[in-house]
Amino acid sequence: MEITMTKVKDKKSIDLDKVEQQSSTDGAKIAIKDVKVWYGDFMAIKGIDMNIKPNTVTAFIGPSGCGKSTFLRLFNRMNDYVDGFKMEGKIKLNGTNIYKKKVNVEELRKEVGMVFQKPNPFPKSIFENVAYGLKIQGIKDKKFINERVEKALKQADLWDEVKDNLKKSALALSGGQQQRLCIARTLAVEPSIILMDEPTSALDPISTAKIEDLIFELKEKYTIVIVTHNMQQASRISDYTAFFYLGELIEFDKTKTIFTNPEKQQTENYITGRFG
Repeated sequence: MEITMTKVKDKKSIDLDKVEQQSSTDGAKIAIKDVKVWYGDFMAIKGIDMNIKPNTVTAFIGPSGCGKSTFLRLFNRMNDYVDGFKMEGKIKLNGTNIYKKKVNVEELRKEVGMVFQKPNPFPKSIFENVAYGLKIQGIKDKKFINERVEKALKQADLWDEVKDNLKKSALALSGGQQQRLCIARTLAVEPSIILMDEPTSALDPISTAKIEDLIFELKEKYTIVIVTHNMQQASRISDYTAFFYLGELIEFDKTKTIFTNPEKQQTENYITGRFG
């Protein structure tokens, strides 16, 4: 399997060296230090260190069961709900350890949005889906909510398709539209980080391309971390790629380096389809 580096619709690519220079002074958006995770006696994550830079797309790749999604869900504490979950190490968001006891998890999840593998719109109208997060925060200003809903739908490249049918059930939308609606719902509460767990695996190629274009545009304002099994997708949309295997971080570098000149033989074997 040959992997080629391509740009999404010839859009201007981000200057990674500039990002690195800025990050050296501004600090990592997410800083991970010696993180280990257990589910009961099973060690799922084995001592990972990583810095995720602001306004970049970082892709997590690796075979099924290697710890990608477990690691991703540490950033908004979704694993807290899993029986037997235990974590050691530090994860800092903007310099604050998010696993301190005093951390308000609800506030954290406003800062760190999540888009799941399968579109999961609520059985409500398109408008109510996007407004949901604002309303549960106690916001009642109708003008503010209307403006935020419109802004989020525009950011998700869905406004023109639904603006005349905002009262329509979200469940009547196509799969690709539903996933963009879920992205709009995430954007409405204005997070700074967006986590995506295989967001296009259930979509057709045209819908997938729209989501990829959207991700490319959103990194101007957001830091995006995406789990994907699609090597071509990782090479197209990400600035940095992390390869996981059996709970270990095998290699983490600029995407171009990972796909054209990886340091580890395991990485090369995986991206060329020799195993996994």
